[in-house]
Amino acid sequence: MTPDLLFVYGSLRPADGHPMGRWLHTHARLLGPARTRGRLYDLGAYPGLIPAPDADREAAWVHGEVFRLPDPDRLLPRLDAYEGCGPQDHPPYLFERHPQPVVLADGARVTAWVYRYNRPVAGAPLIPSGDWLDRR
Repeated sequence: MTPDLLFVYGSLRPADGHPMGRWLHTHARLLGPARTRGRLYDLGAYPGLIPAPDADREAAWVHGEVFRLPDPDRLLPRLDAYEGCGPQDHPPYLFERHPQPVVLADGARVTAWVYRYNRPVAGAPLIPSGDWLDRR
């Protein structure tokens, strides 16, 4: 079964104002704030999430929002193309989509799709707060 939840932490967040984020907001239902384990890096125009296992107590939290996708099989290919991991792209992809544990604002744990950065982050500044919107 394809998960119907998507965790977003960068340009797809409603508050970022990116056109693709507005597209997502009109095609999916925003469930609210959420977080997942990992480290967030400032790559310039967008952030990159590097995952960390739940067992890694030293890992920071990456903050974002969760959307419910009413038709994942239709929406995910468009999102994959935006994130540089669609069928028109060639490996190694810029981002890769993986299911990952996410904690909702009410403490519920769910599995959601997360686009993980798939390139080296050497030299990229870490966003200590884990929140792309608080980076500056």
